Amino acid sequence: MSDTPSNAQRWWHNEDWLAVLAAAPLITALGLGWAPKLPSLVWSSFSDLPKVVSSSNLELSAGVATLFLVVSALALSASLGKKVMGFLMGALVVFILAWLAQVMAANVTVKAWGLEYVVFALGLGLLWSHLRPVPAWLNLAVRTEFFIKVGIVILGATIQFPELMKAGLPGLLQAALVIPVVWHVAFRLARRLKVDDEFGVMLSTAVSICGVSAAIAACGAIQGDRKKLSYVTSLVLLCAVPMMILMPWAVKAMGLSEAVGGAWLGGTLDTSGSVAAATEMVGKKATEVGVIVKLSQNVLIGVAAFLLSIWWSMRGGVDGKGKGERPSARVIWDRFPKFVLGFMAASVIFSFWVTPAEFKAVKPLLDGLRNVWFAAAFVCIGLETKLGDIFSMGGGRPALAFLGGQVVNVIWTLILAWLLFGGVLFRAN
Repeated sequence: MSDTPSNAQRWWHNEDWLAVLAAAPLITALGLGWAPKLPSLVWSSFSDLPKVVSSSNLELSAGVATLFLVVSALALSASLGKKVMGFLMGALVVFILAWLAQVMAANVTVKAWGLEYVVFALGLGLLWSHLRPVPAWLNLAVRTEFFIKVGIVILGATIQFPELMKAGLPGLLQAALVIPVVWHVAFRLARRLKVDDEFGVMLSTAVSICGVSAAIAACGAIQGDRKKLSYVTSLVLLCAVPMMILMPWAVKAMGLSEAVGGAWLGGTLDTSGSVAAATEMVGKKATEVGVIVKLSQNVLIGVAAFLLSIWWSMRGGVDGKGKGERPSARVIWDRFPKFVLGFMAASVIFSFWVTPAEFKAVKPLLDGLRNVWFAAAFVCIGLETKLGDIFSMGGGRPALAFLGGQVVNVIWTLILAWLLFGGVLFRAN
């Protein structure tokens, strides 16, 4: 696609801007005190399921569905034209599948294992696409990038700079030293294994920052292949479970303090759910440190996406044909992922213009709405993906690159956690 001014001016067809347009009123309303009641999906046994599907809970779910459909349809209306009704029909199916995925993930046992809703959302989408064809009306609602970007903008509102500063210098230093080193090593390893750079960027970003969310942001920044994103997501989630089980045991076996163990787990486990579950096995202090270290990495998602988009533009995109050329400021701006601006703006506003008490009250709502759009995005990835395509990608080399990067991540982060949180460079808390 050529980067002509006429294309750039059609912002109503640019899903980056549309994602910001969709998320902005939601974030603004929540910041001003709007407090919609979200359904409770938590259950521990099959005897609890009647509560999940009770009339009152289903009414709340219907309210969330209406919000999801209306906000998405309004944002996309200019680009959809007369196909809005078809989109609404398809989006309702996507929402129902996403809702079912969240119910599955809300099981107490499933949560204890650190399995998140994205696993089930992807699985339900794949199940549909393999059991029956995706009809045209449903395909209209397969708006993976749009849903992902709305979720990322909402995610920005949950990144609090004051909370981040509680980690102090050690937490910030660990994030700053882990990400570039691990990213560079993983990317170089991917190249050595002859994995294409598009794949390598998503793999390296996922393993070095925070797994799924970082891979999503990287994919958006370079306008990457969603099948490759699905592959990377699958790797992240498959690795998270054994790491979540083995690493707390390793913390105790090595005699690490709770602070060092928490920093190690927070810096290496790639999903927030697995960090919370694993650090809980070590102790309260480990959970406090682990969560804040993970937050320190999460806040750098926007910075990473910004730098990746500029680098990707300067190298000439996926094939690198423009390498060595200096793209104009206009070309860089046209290719820049605009949703990152929304992510950063939301973070700044909720960090400095929302009081801690207000943020504490609104954060569960932000998380709930973000999860709705993320779950919808992963349902869409499943709907447009074939397992055969995923398993045939790269002949196993991308998986090898990811695992190699993860090994480096585990070793390097352990060294830094010991230096920074073990009282070697800084006084132990």
